[in-house]
Amino acid sequence: MRRNSTVLTVLAAVAVTLGFLLAGTAVPAQAATTKIMALGDSITGSPGCWRALLWNRLNDAGYTNLDFVGTLPPQGCGIAHDGDNEGHGGALVTNVADQNQLPGWLAATRPDIVMMHFGTNDVWSNRPTATILAAYGKLVDQMRADNPNMKVLVAQIIPMNPSTCGECAQRVVALNAAIPGWAASKTTARSPVVVVDQWTGFSTASDTYDGVHPNASGDQKMSNRWFPALTAMLGSGPTTPPTVTPTPTPTVTPPAGGCTATYQTVNQWPDGFQAEVTVKNTGTSSRTSWTVSWNFANRQISQSWNAAVTQTGSTVTAKNVEWNGSLAPGATATFGFLASGNSSPSPTVSCTAG
Repeated sequence: MRRNSTVLTVLAAVAVTLGFLLAGTAVPAQAATTKIMALGDSITGSPGCWRALLWNRLNDAGYTNLDFVGTLPPQGCGIAHDGDNEGHGGALVTNVADQNQLPGWLAATRPDIVMMHFGTNDVWSNRPTATILAAYGKLVDQMRADNPNMKVLVAQIIPMNPSTCGECAQRVVALNAAIPGWAASKTTARSPVVVVDQWTGFSTASDTYDGVHPNASGDQKMSNRWFPALTAMLGSGPTTPPTVTPTPTPTVTPPAGGCTATYQTVNQWPDGFQAEVTVKNTGTSSRTSWTVSWNFANRQISQSWNAAVTQTGSTVTAKNVEWNGSLAPGATATFGFLASGNSSPSPTVSCTAG
């Protein structure tokens, strides 16, 4: 009996020791998963193949701790991807807002970022631009009620030219022209609202199969526009560094210059404006980087995309980001920004390529 008691005492001591050891063993911290909701109508959800292309491009770039969320399941495409989404075919953004449908979707999925391409059916139904923007605003308020740090990407929607709506094309132009000003008034440092231009360069003739819904080339264009804006919001960089094949270091340093920059005002409102700058490689050899600069007296940039833009006083410098620095001869890259103040006069911009 004494022997059994001794054995039990030893075993208890070992158990306590193991407990202390296990308690003191640090578990490596895991990077938090970012939840992303694609919100919209059939262009987003049925089947919304741009989401599949975007998901795989993000993974290829090393962004592996992402979760596309939504109450709707994948809807085809034949491409393996995280297909959860909130793309409701036939939906009007004004109806979703009026009927308070979004809070339930948010509560079920708890996204950190929302990508919203919404309003096509509202335009088709001749809902006024101001009514559509009011619906956008209500949805953003509901997003912030669910998550005060919500980040929102709002698309200037792709063009449409259905055979049954001759006025739709111009209505889209009117809506898209108003979105940057609305976004500028709605954005906050804690919960930014960033405009993604899905309209420019998109052709209803070649990029849709019916004048409204994207075909394969349209899906690719939409994915290409979402990618830089979304990765800029992710901010901290890929969770898994992408594999990069080393290239030989060039023996000849390319001369300064070799590029031009063209500035244009895209939209303006009483206290601000949106502008774009197109950089072109005018040399005979490929360039690996570019920098654009100009003077902006009495104007202040608040948001930018597709370039790393800094402003010190009136001096503005814009440098390429990772995905658009390499330009072949004759190739171009475009970046944009929102700014306060008057859009006129347009500044003189200079460009240097590396």
